[in-house]
Amino acid sequence: MAKHKFQTEVSRLLHLIVHSLYSHPEVFLRELISNASDALDRLKYLTLTDEQYKGFPFVPRIDIAFAEGQGGGHGTLSVTDTGIGMNAEELSQNLGTIASSGTHTFLESMSGDARKDSSLIGQFGVGFYSAFMVADRVEVLSRKAGEDKGYRWSSDGQGEFEIDEAQEVPSGTTVTLHLNERGKEFAGRWQIESLVRKYSNHIQFPIYLHYEELASEGEEDKKEERREKKVEQVNSASALWRRAKNEITDEEYREFYKTVTHDTEDPLHFMHTRAEGALEYTTLLYIPRKAPPDLFWVNYRPGVKLYVKRVFITDDEKELLPTYLRFVHGIIDSEDLPLNVSREMLQENQVLKNIRTATVKRILGELDKMAKNTPEAYREFYGEFGVCLKEGVYQDFANRESLLELLRYRSTTEEGLTSLAGYLERKPEEQKAIYYITGGDEHKLRSSPLLESYRRKGIEVLIMDHEIDELVAPAIGRYKDLELKAVNRSGSTRDLETEADKEQQEAIRPLLDRLKGMLGDLVKDVRASTRLTDSPSCIVADDEDPTLHMQSMLKALGQKDLAAIKPVLEINPGHEIVKKLEAADNDELVADIGRLLFEQALIVEGAELADPAEFARRLNRVMARAL
Repeated sequence: MAKHKFQTEVSRLLHLIVHSLYSHPEVFLRELISNASDALDRLKYLTLTDEQYKGFPFVPRIDIAFAEGQGGGHGTLSVTDTGIGMNAEELSQNLGTIASSGTHTFLESMSGDARKDSSLIGQFGVGFYSAFMVADRVEVLSRKAGEDKGYRWSSDGQGEFEIDEAQEVPSGTTVTLHLNERGKEFAGRWQIESLVRKYSNHIQFPIYLHYEELASEGEEDKKEERREKKVEQVNSASALWRRAKNEITDEEYREFYKTVTHDTEDPLHFMHTRAEGALEYTTLLYIPRKAPPDLFWVNYRPGVKLYVKRVFITDDEKELLPTYLRFVHGIIDSEDLPLNVSREMLQENQVLKNIRTATVKRILGELDKMAKNTPEAYREFYGEFGVCLKEGVYQDFANRESLLELLRYRSTTEEGLTSLAGYLERKPEEQKAIYYITGGDEHKLRSSPLLESYRRKGIEVLIMDHEIDELVAPAIGRYKDLELKAVNRSGSTRDLETEADKEQQEAIRPLLDRLKGMLGDLVKDVRASTRLTDSPSCIVADDEDPTLHMQSMLKALGQKDLAAIKPVLEINPGHEIVKKLEAADNDELVADIGRLLFEQALIVEGAELADPAEFARRLNRVMARAL
């Protein structure tokens, strides 16, 4: 018998499961059945596509048995499948480690008193360990299909597990739980039946429950009671997505979602489509209510499973849907793909490309209907997945127009979120552009001096406060023939300038040239501003340069050649400070105030000063003069 220590993360996980998760301990059965179904799926696929397994006797089934407690014990419960099975190495790897780079995030999300439920179980491939919520000890007997030796894995979840060779183990896997005080309620026929029907009714392999029932025999006055062993199938074992929509209840749709996603919440929306004609395929797709924890990881887990003629093919193929729709979960089942399709074939297969194209259009169409018919639900969706749609605008040119209609932004004039179409309906007829401001914080953007003249003129400005907006807004370029203009760029006010503005700019030309000479290579230019009404100065990016916020993002990504990019300083000709500065003849004072106007504009935009100590000394000098 070989003893092994759990991976450190597994030990932490088990501790949290045993001590912190209480509200849904019943999900352990869903997870064990789901694992069994996966094992059957994988063996079924091999028997159809791999010469080594084509003659393998495969009778797919899942069996659940239980025994009530005796002599102070709490009973046992076992789940057996006739699937692919595991050898000693796979038992150690699959049941002793967590092969997910998101383990740390998972553990952190479950830490603390605030997380007292098991809604995350299964989302990181750790569903097996949920068994320790209801068991003092877990044993796994397994023999890999096509191999001769069987093995036993066992652990009490206290830091170690044992693996030893076992005799006469049938092909497949049996997981036996020695139930604890909390788990003893699950050693009963009615409880198991209700959980299978609740969570696993649509597993496409038969699930049999083994139980004993009292029976009577003999004459009435000599009747003796005995226990009769029975086996009953407790699930429908039909692929839900292959049934007609009018035969499926909303409750069945919701429970199937929970089976395939391991989510404990109902989905926000689902769509069930069957295509017939040149291509025959079925899709059953769901939009979750909450974003999964790995939504923005590079190695996110795709949520769509691919089947061919009801045969499971893969659940880790990211080519089934574009990256920006990675929040979608569900099933794609094709009648036209070959069963032995490889990953390389999937990426190049024209049938799958056509299915993907049609499916993307269907998803975006459903989102458009949601936005129009159930705006509250769409706001809930957008709060979780709106960033993904913005990614789509940047990535998916073919569906760009549809995606633009789905975007929502905050605004300087409207409550809540607004669409680009809504902006166009409200704008004055003479306005020839859509104005927006980008940056990292909504409150800071709303109080930016860059918005002063737009407010004064009653022009609505869209607030784009997510980092991705810095990339997406320029990529949009135009909407309905109107250009999108960033108010934090120098050229955005040109079409709003009046003749009086131009005359005022020329009037202070000497001061502009004087300040530009004093500031030197700190700025690209010094200009009179038509966007300021209350503030004395602001900085903007030249039309061809990245904004300050974009520059900070590029620095965070490791780009270093940004020193040559300089901002444009704009000063307000009507401001008292600027008027007095115009009349000042003390070069030292003008230099100090000009530099302070520049530095305070940087501070307002959230930029770091190159020399804060020198800024403080300069400010002190000016305050001393004022006194």
